[in-house]
Amino acid sequence: MCALLLLSGCSFFEATPQARGNRVDADVLKELTPGTSTRADAAALLGSPTAKATFDDNQWIYIGAMTRPQIGRTQVVLSQDVVLLTFNQQGVLRDVKQLNKGDALPVTMVARATPSPGSEASILQQLLGNVGRFSPGGLGAGSVGSGSSSGSAPEGGAPTGFSRTGSSY
Repeated sequence: MCALLLLSGCSFFEATPQARGNRVDADVLKELTPGTSTRADAAALLGSPTAKATFDDNQWIYIGAMTRPQIGRTQVVLSQDVVLLTFNQQGVLRDVKQLNKGDALPVTMVARATPSPGSEASILQQLLGNVGRFSPGGLGAGSVGSGSSSGSAPEGGAPTGFSRTGSSY
């Protein structure tokens, strides 16, 4: 029993780290020189970027991370590297910037919810909302009889209590 407790703290039971995204090797990145390397050189050495800047096609972003699965299928980020390549209008590399997990800024989530009109019904109202709203008009009951007024009996039957439109009196 004590052996199991000792083994539970070992890394033997931990999941293996997983590489995610496009991790850029530092040695390969050194081959790119600002002022002489082009977009084609960067694509040949690093591959296609993870993303391009939203409003600027001259900024390429390579994002890579090492994660490890935890309980509940969540991922903990062990390390994160971001490489930003900025090109000029002619496609020549202007700047190389490297960021890591320490450069990340915290983002706070907004706790409010956007209201949607018409969804204020409680669970009980939703469950019982259609009680009494039965309309046989879609089931062909409006065509029974000769189209006489409401409350009259079809040939040989009891009064239906429904008009041709299906509303009850």
